[in-house]
Amino acid sequence: MDRTINKSKVSEGMRSVIRVLAIGIFSMVAVSCAVVRGYMADGKNGPGIYSFERHPHVAIANGNETFQFPVATQKADWIDTLHFYTQGDYCRNITLAEALKTCRNQGVLIIENDSIVYEKYWGDVSSDRLATVFSVSKSITSLMCGIAVDDGYIRSIDDAVTEYLPELKKKDPMWQKLTIRHLLDMQSGLDFDDTYYLSLKSLNRLVAIAKLNYGHNVMRQIRGLKFRCEPGKEYRYESMTSQILGVVIERASNKRFADYLSEKVWKPLQMESPALINVDSRRHGVAHTFGGMTLTMKDLAKIGRLYLNRGMWNGKRIVSEDWIRRSTEYDSSNKGYHFNWYNSSNYGGAKSETPGYYAVGICAQVLYVNPYKNLIMVRVGMRNVNPVYVPELFEKLSDSWP
Repeated sequence: MDRTINKSKVSEGMRSVIRVLAIGIFSMVAVSCAVVRGYMADGKNGPGIYSFERHPHVAIANGNETFQFPVATQKADWIDTLHFYTQGDYCRNITLAEALKTCRNQGVLIIENDSIVYEKYWGDVSSDRLATVFSVSKSITSLMCGIAVDDGYIRSIDDAVTEYLPELKKKDPMWQKLTIRHLLDMQSGLDFDDTYYLSLKSLNRLVAIAKLNYGHNVMRQIRGLKFRCEPGKEYRYESMTSQILGVVIERASNKRFADYLSEKVWKPLQMESPALINVDSRRHGVAHTFGGMTLTMKDLAKIGRLYLNRGMWNGKRIVSEDWIRRSTEYDSSNKGYHFNWYNSSNYGGAKSETPGYYAVGICAQVLYVNPYKNLIMVRVGMRNVNPVYVPELFEKLSDSWP
């Protein structure tokens, strides 16, 4: 047996090992920085509705004209005294205020037939104060995708993502199977998860979501993604798909997301206030389209009004009626999630005779729309109101509406 040692091969092997270790250490340090930045910015409890003040963001300009919902108070007393909500042993035939009582900082706004019929605020929340709505942003990103399709910037939602992000063709072959439709329906197959709890088992996933929220280069993170399965095989909710969708919209339109949103939504919908959207860094400026939108409750209600009116705003077409239909019609497939909107089949239970649909973000930021009752309901708050699920609460209130 030849026991001769080839020193050059050993040296080459050692250099390879050192390179791998160095890359691994560098990556861990970079990722750890994102976790530390997150802790420094938002503390141990994570981001809140006013965290945007400590994050890089850009403005979404509104126009010179504003639309205001008139106030009609005739339903306020009725809503406050209506016992309508039951859930398990904890909640039995209780009122709206009783269901929400576990949160001291929140606001609820209810609009019927274009008039405010209920408006109540607790703590620091108010109708004209900017607040981050987290994953409600995904539904607004979907709206912008529909507008980009109408404008011809996106040829088809069945286009591969690589048609708009060609640099991904050199990565995993799965990228060329990933379509915009997959992104809209959370069927990307990406190996990514929205994990917010610290444990040894979920550490890598926690680090990934921290990097998405606090990292300085979203595109670098996207280029390094892997797939857990083929796109379209299964539904799994995760924020990275909506982030990629936002980048696709920017590339397709050749416009900053904030500028395109201002042009197509904020100005035409006569928003009362400029909005904000977080970006990964001042240098790269990639908008956090998965959860970085900051706006007022009344302006969020205007997104609901646009959907309630099937894409029309005061006689002007903003997005196609077909896009609204495909986003919001009751369909229990895909766990009730379509085009970044939920319908009420998402949380189970019997189907309402007059079902609504909704957008929801962490800590129960909710935009709920019921086309049968001409209702728009908005809830913004500092924390959840466990064990109540606010979209279900709004659906039950709609069921009781005369």
